[in-house]
Amino acid sequence: MTTQTSPDGGIRRMATGAALLLGLTVLSGCASQWHTDYADVVGPDVSRGWRVTEVAVTVPETLTVSEANSFAPQADIVWREEPRGNRHAQVDRIISEAARKGSAGLRGQRPVTLDIEVAQFHALTEKTRTRLSHSGVHNITFTAQVRDARTGAPLTPRDRIEADLIAYSGQDAREAEARGETQRVRIVDHVSRVVAGWLGAGPDPRGSFRRRGR
Repeated sequence: MTTQTSPDGGIRRMATGAALLLGLTVLSGCASQWHTDYADVVGPDVSRGWRVTEVAVTVPETLTVSEANSFAPQADIVWREEPRGNRHAQVDRIISEAARKGSAGLRGQRPVTLDIEVAQFHALTEKTRTRLSHSGVHNITFTAQVRDARTGAPLTPRDRIEADLIAYSGQDAREAEARGETQRVRIVDHVSRVVAGWLGAGPDPRGSFRRRGR
């Protein structure tokens, strides 16, 4: 049996292959070293006297959003696991949930406020999550500061926190979802552990890893 391919069909397949190759090139061309990192600004001997009574998360409207279904959109916010809508508000809810969870271990007498401002929230697009394998990183960066809840006086400097996390794609993503480990679940869990570590209320999660993607 002879199979014939029309010129247009061949062009379409070539274009698709070129797009996939371009996506792989873009991902592999990004920095391969990723971090969960922050400065040692909070000592456990101090934070054990705190009790977080308010978590105030800010996701500035100046942060750019991309809905492009490409391998690596150039934007501050890339989030696809919820229906299209106000992505800033969606990110606010995710980080707020993680921060409340991460600070729940502090049960001291002094009421404090935890201020967080998001600088980047870059999860995977549909294309990256479904078309690639063993690639992808959740890039999450924010600043955090603790203030006295009564006076508003700062108790820590405003610290920059990197909370990068390996993202699942391809078969890894499908298996994770079958276990209930959606992108949202994994991000909330990771950021909560980072917040707890920064506050001196949990194990130190700092470290680095090598991964293709962003």
